[in-house]
Amino acid sequence: MVLPNAPAAEAGSPALVRSDFQVTTIDGQTIHVREIRPQDGPGEEPLILVHGARVPGIASFDLDVPHGSLAGDLASQLGRIVYVMDARGYGGSSRSEAMNKPPGESHPLSRAYEMVRDIDAVVREASRRNGGAQVGLFGWATGGMWAAYYASLWPDRVGHIVMLNALYGGASEHPAIGPGSPISDPGHPDRFTPKAGGYALNDSASLLPSWDRSIPSTDKADWRDPAVAEAYTEAALRSDPLSDRHSPPAFRAPRGAMEDSFYQAGGRRLFDASSITSPVLIIRSERDFWSRPEDARAFAHDAVHAANVRIVTIPDATHYVHLDRPEHGRDRLMSELVGFFAHG
Repeated sequence: MVLPNAPAAEAGSPALVRSDFQVTTIDGQTIHVREIRPQDGPGEEPLILVHGARVPGIASFDLDVPHGSLAGDLASQLGRIVYVMDARGYGGSSRSEAMNKPPGESHPLSRAYEMVRDIDAVVREASRRNGGAQVGLFGWATGGMWAAYYASLWPDRVGHIVMLNALYGGASEHPAIGPGSPISDPGHPDRFTPKAGGYALNDSASLLPSWDRSIPSTDKADWRDPAVAEAYTEAALRSDPLSDRHSPPAFRAPRGAMEDSFYQAGGRRLFDASSITSPVLIIRSERDFWSRPEDARAFAHDAVHAANVRIVTIPDATHYVHLDRPEHGRDRLMSELVGFFAHG
């Protein structure tokens, strides 16, 4: 299905064709995927973009505004097919019955061991559509953790991997999400709060404050195009067909990602990077509030069989660097990504 309202290519960039499809995981979940294909041909290794803990794939990577589609820009500049997926519990993918009940009736949903099944279903289909090729993986925040976890389990299927602002258990302290933080159990500070519930409701007012706080400018429009912020918020709300049942409208996001991130923030390794064999690019924004320099160093230390590991810090950039203005880190991010996926 070609989408009539999909983002248009910018002037001078190759034309792109977008279509949506679904794949089924080994445990029967339906995963929504968007394919973004250059009209001139599929190119080399296809890329899969993996969203983070709260906002699903389209809102994160394919907004219909200039500089709002990382997926489209990568497809244009690399001449390759890019896939944007929604993990289970997010966007157009399957939601468990527990997400139709009050969040307190379930434990945190969509844990990392399930997310790797979702990535696997997309990887297998992307490879099948492209002649059995290995895939490139890009993950933002928790998506970087999931993507690397997958690459540690099936290293032969992954040709390149990028982690943007991702955790890896590199330190035992984290001011926002680690042990002793507001999301820990007061009786057991090294455990995730039992009051988290299966999912969280997120309204539009909840989406921009963390971004705003990390922008070192009083006028946020100097750093972030208001059109991008508006599109991001609207797409996040549209991602849940039940968002309008709440006042104000709010979309559901599983809490499993937060529990996994809590333990990573406390110094526990969710997986062992030593089994990854592809080239690895670890990118951190200097103003990131999620990942830490210790995570990048720990990953590089453990990834002893990776073809190579490169760590890049983008000066003065925020956690949302791929959605900021080009001069505030996005151009540098694109340059690093295009160079890495083109040459490794």
